[in-house]
Amino acid sequence: MSDTSVVSTQLDIEAIRAEFPVLHQQVNGKPLVYFDNAATNQKPLQVINALKHHYEADNANIHRGIHTLAERSTTAFEDTRKAVQTFINANEAEEIIFTKGTTESINLVASSWGRKFLQSGDEIIVSGLEHHSNIVPWQLVAQEKGAKVRAIPVMENGDLDIAAFSQLLSDKTRLVAVNHASNSLGTINPVKQIIEMAHARGAKVLIDGAQASSHLPIDVQQLNADFYAFSAHKMYGPTGVGILYGKRSLLEKMPPYQGGGEMIKEVSFEKTTFNDIPYKFEAGTPNIADVVAFKAAIDFINRVGKEHIAQYEEQLLTYATSQLKNIEGVKIIGEALHKVSVVSFVVEGIHHFDLGMWMDAKGVAVRTGHHCTQPLMDRFCIEGTTRASFSVYNTIEEIDVFIGALKDIIKKLKP
Repeated sequence: MSDTSVVSTQLDIEAIRAEFPVLHQQVNGKPLVYFDNAATNQKPLQVINALKHHYEADNANIHRGIHTLAERSTTAFEDTRKAVQTFINANEAEEIIFTKGTTESINLVASSWGRKFLQSGDEIIVSGLEHHSNIVPWQLVAQEKGAKVRAIPVMENGDLDIAAFSQLLSDKTRLVAVNHASNSLGTINPVKQIIEMAHARGAKVLIDGAQASSHLPIDVQQLNADFYAFSAHKMYGPTGVGILYGKRSLLEKMPPYQGGGEMIKEVSFEKTTFNDIPYKFEAGTPNIADVVAFKAAIDFINRVGKEHIAQYEEQLLTYATSQLKNIEGVKIIGEALHKVSVVSFVVEGIHHFDLGMWMDAKGVAVRTGHHCTQPLMDRFCIEGTTRASFSVYNTIEEIDVFIGALKDIIKKLKP
């Protein structure tokens, strides 16, 4: 068993678990073990209470009203924008755009920046580790503009082939879109190096930070990222809230993504003038309550300490990985040296869907399938994997339950 003493003096895991009501239930007669955090993690009471408080006390549309509730609602909404700015060290709050998720953030850039700046013959580079949401939007705009999408190969251990990336870069490269960490394998990509290499060839870079936001330090100025996208629901916040960071110099040149209220200054039947950033990209009534509650999630991460969270999750990952390697017939897919707390594996002779259902019968929630990374599954010549992903409220004891359940299932199902 791995030594947890270093972090246990800094984090009271049982106290943290007590803040998450959903964890304290039984599933199929067994205590819930929730290992599907890469899909979405659970929400602490302070986030739930913030959402409840907004609807009970402050509910009103924002920016346009002058009455008390509208002003309180607007202040709380914009306070979250400022909190996000600090969290990722953006230069100014106006560089933070609220969307409904990482997927919409990427689609915004593909639609707005891509349609304005891409031309026939241009190239967009993605990686073989990408979620479909960082592949399909680029395919759509590339097809429309006559551009081409190219992919960075993935090596056997799950790392990107940076030497091959260097060969892919050319004077035709206009944009590079890669994730900070893989949702499927957990691989942490060398995004600062990727950004530097792309910028040296005159290309812009979008980083999908959905899997990195609750695990890794993010400093968009230090990275020099042109765009950085992530979601609230993968960092203890509500669903339906996404963030797009973009450099002001780029956002100001990009046309609106959608038309409607809030994104305008003046409208006539002859002409419309658009609002300043970020509001130019926030048409219509936003997801106010969930954005307000998102600040409570950021406050939770800051209170616990992202570095402490990362250290503890690393210990969970190390322990789970070592235990899985001791089980005959289990093969881990993706063993990069640097990973977030995700482990994907296949079991010889057992379909991952069957394994997932049997796990659920034992109260263990894992994810099965291709994880919206079908090209990556094709790279490893598999249909899908079983994925266990850990968060700060998980424990070594839960991993022991997971491993015990897995061994029992293999014993029953293996031919």
